[in-house]
Amino acid sequence: MSTIYLDHAATTPLDARVLQAMMPFFGDDYGNASSPHHMGRKSAVATDQWRRVIADVIGCDVSEIIFTGSGTESINAAFFGILQNRPQKRIITALTEHKAVLEPAERAAATGYEVVHVALDETGKIHPETLAPLLDEDTALVSLMHANNETGTMHPVGELAELCRKKDIPFHCDAVQTAGKVPLDVQELGVDLLSISAHKFNGPKGTGALYVRSGTPWSAWMLGGSQERGRRAGTLNVPGIAGMGRALQLAAEEMDDRRQRNRRLKKQMMGRLDDAFGRQVRFNGDTEAGLETILSVTFFDPEGMPLDGEMLLLNLDIEGICCSNGSACTSGTIKPSHVIMAMGNSPDTARSTLRFSFGKDNTTAQVDETVDQLREIISRHTHPAK
Repeated sequence: MSTIYLDHAATTPLDARVLQAMMPFFGDDYGNASSPHHMGRKSAVATDQWRRVIADVIGCDVSEIIFTGSGTESINAAFFGILQNRPQKRIITALTEHKAVLEPAERAAATGYEVVHVALDETGKIHPETLAPLLDEDTALVSLMHANNETGTMHPVGELAELCRKKDIPFHCDAVQTAGKVPLDVQELGVDLLSISAHKFNGPKGTGALYVRSGTPWSAWMLGGSQERGRRAGTLNVPGIAGMGRALQLAAEEMDDRRQRNRRLKKQMMGRLDDAFGRQVRFNGDTEAGLETILSVTFFDPEGMPLDGEMLLLNLDIEGICCSNGSACTSGTIKPSHVIMAMGNSPDTARSTLRFSFGKDNTTAQVDETVDQLREIISRHTHPAK
């Protein structure tokens, strides 16, 4: 049985061309990039080369890129690196953010910060007119994602960041789901900090980056060494950095083709699901202008009651089809999606929601097979044999 992988929002397969760029640093070129000898210098040169590639892709200076161990670390570093430099005590974010944002906000709240959640529309989108009234002289940080990792809804980050810039409030953007998938230019977005993660765009796990705009009131959150110009302690992951740089380079070069393919797959799946189930499915988020790689679907029985999402997941997995019911960081426990509930849904409805996320190697035949299997599974569940 072949595997159909439709969980690219959780992680993506490592591109063979990316592995090729990484291999020298697993072998003969194993030097520590901080060492003064020729082996170390070779690794340092490679690190600088790929830092330049990443900076060029997202439109910043090389000095504004800090390598980290993950997207989560990048987000935490953005948060606490700002908070320790700002006397203000208010954080603005949204209930649909990733847990990597919500939990640092909760930690800050436990130490005296006020956390304010901006309102959403029915697709989970944030609009400038809802953010503007929340910004005041006591706001330390605004952190809002570029695209939601469960629904694909994209926020107008450029407009939101401009509001913050006018009030001299740092704006952090979690771009983990959009890096390598849509054009990402930090100058156009106007953000002060931005987080990305290599494994979301066919790079290696365990490698992330944080963009910090020059002049932003931010300081190192992880201490212990002078790496990254004293901004992030720890021996640099040279193979991972090479892999992230090459993966982002390839994603940028092939972006138009990948986006067109994913757009077709998403449209095809929505059409097939509509034909197969009609009112027994509901699509969540902004399906028109949202991220092409993500489709969130809620399933109902013929009487309009939410179906058991865990049952759907397990039966699809038996057939070799991989998808999810939300963020991979929470899927180890059977909990309703906090994103779907934040959009006004009940826990039962959230539990009946699956996320299908497409990648560069998915095919139309795989989409057809997935819908066919769903039809069989749901038919068995709603019309059991007597």
